[in-house]
Amino acid sequence: MPAHLNQYLIMLPLLALIVWRRVSRSFGRQPIRRKRMIARIVMFAVIGGLLALGGFHQVALAEGLFGGILIGGAIGLLGLQLTRFEVDPVKGDCYVPNPWIGALLTVLLLGRLAWRLLVVWPQMQQASALAAAHGPGMQMQPMGYASSPLTMLVIGLLVGYYIVYYSGLLVHHRRFQRTHPAASAAHIE
Repeated sequence: MPAHLNQYLIMLPLLALIVWRRVSRSFGRQPIRRKRMIARIVMFAVIGGLLALGGFHQVALAEGLFGGILIGGAIGLLGLQLTRFEVDPVKGDCYVPNPWIGALLTVLLLGRLAWRLLVVWPQMQQASALAAAHGPGMQMQPMGYASSPLTMLVIGLLVGYYIVYYSGLLVHHRRFQRTHPAASAAHIE
């Protein structure tokens, strides 16, 4: 198997797991788990920061990323307004996310990645054929799945959305803990 396809063997199953978990969290009552939400905020901030550093080489990539972060933040605020908050006797403070926003963001990401893969796949096949023709010593050019401003915009949408959305959920949970100290003491995580 060509070496440049190894990254896709790792990335595609991981992406499938992430999408499955994301879709399962878009429906029904979800408990607020502070540590996990803080970890996700940090993770998305690190991803956004690393991608922004990569954008210094191509301004269009940075513009796509920052534009996506701004739009994603606005969608995150809308998502917070459309989120229902409930108190479950077993789970404690919970939220019911708007499934349409989560589904829209998931479809945008999957659609963009699928389109990008369809565009890059012929290039990978051509590069593989060139490598086979010139022998094993030929250097392969990396195929950048994030070398498009539109792809960076979609990734920025997710980064901005989740940072704002999870931050808003944590703010709500802090208010809930102040107004319901007995309920929050029973469900500390």
